[in-house]
Amino acid sequence: TKPRCWCLVLIEIIVIFSFCPQQTDLNSFLWTIKRDPPSYFYGTIHVPYTRVWDFIPENSKQAFQESNIVYFELDLTDPYTISALTSCQLLPQGENLQDVLPRDIYRRLKRHLEYVKLMMPSWMTPDQRGKGLYADYLFNAIAGNWERKRPVWVMLMVNSLTEADIKTRGVPVLDLYLAQEAERMRKKTGAVEKVEEQCHPLNGLNFSQVIFALNQTLLQQESLRAGSLQVPYTTEDLIRHYNCGDLNSIIFNHDTSQVPNFNNVTLPPSEQVTAQEIDSYFRQELIYKRNERMGKRVKALLEEHPDKSFFFAFGAGWF
Repeated sequence: TKPRCWCLVLIEIIVIFSFCPQQTDLNSFLWTIKRDPPSYFYGTIHVPYTRVWDFIPENSKQAFQESNIVYFELDLTDPYTISALTSCQLLPQGENLQDVLPRDIYRRLKRHLEYVKLMMPSWMTPDQRGKGLYADYLFNAIAGNWERKRPVWVMLMVNSLTEADIKTRGVPVLDLYLAQEAERMRKKTGAVEKVEEQCHPLNGLNFSQVIFALNQTLLQQESLRAGSLQVPYTTEDLIRHYNCGDLNSIIFNHDTSQVPNFNNVTLPPSEQVTAQEIDSYFRQELIYKRNERMGKRVKALLEEHPDKSFFFAFGAGWF
C-alpha cells in the first residue's frame, strides 16, 4: 500500500492524543498467554486498518510477526466463507422481500434505499474516487440483491448504509488486513468459528421481532435524514477509543456483535419489552454463547499444539 503522508499522520496523532488520557494511562489490546513459546490474544475493530495502524503499539506488531499460527473469528480470505455468508442471508428460493414485509415498511425501505443511492456520490471521498471506486458499484456491492435478503440482514444493511460508513469503504478493515498479511508472510491461518454459527442466530429471531427491529432502524435513519436525531456514537468515536487504548468502552460490544441496540427510553412500555427481548436474545446468542464456544476452541488448540505460538485476532469487544 502507498505510505500515508507523514503530515496527515502527525495531525491525526495530535488530534487523537488531545482526546486521550495521559500517555502513561494508555493500554494496548494485546494479551500474552504465558507459556513457552508464548501465544497472544489481540483485539481488533471493524474499521479501515489505515485509521488505526499507526497507533498500534510495536509489541503487538512484533507478536504478530513472531507467531507461527494466526487465528481469526472467521477466515475472511476463504471464498467459501464469503459465499456461505451470502447464501445464509437469502430468503427461501422463490420468495422476495415484497412478499414477506408489511406494505408500509417495504415502501419506506425502498424510499430510504433510493435516498442512499442518490446521496452516495456526494458521500464518497476524493481518495475513494482516486482509487476508481464508483458510487453505483459500491451501492450494488452493499445493497445489490436486497429484495432477496431476509429482513434481519436488510436491517443490518440499512444500519451500515450511512455517510460515515460509506467513507470507510475501499480499504481492508483491520481483521482482513491482518489475514492478508498472515497469508503474505506464509503463516498458517485458521478460524475458531463456522459461518453458520454467526449466521443462524440472526436468522433465529421470530418474525414480529425482526419487523420491530427493521421498523426501529428505518425510524432512526428517517430521523437522521430529517436532522431530528444524532447518533449516540460514530465510527470516529470507535476509532478514537481504540487508538486511545480505552478497554472499557461500551461501543466495542456493538462493533463485536455488529448489531444495533434497540433499547430506547422513548419507546412505549410494550415496545420496550420487545426491544429488551431482542437485546437479550442477541446478547445471549451473539456474545455469551459464542464467547464460551470460542474460548473452548482456543483452549483445545493451545493444548493440541504446545510447541506453537498462536496469535488470536478477535474483535476487541470479546476482551
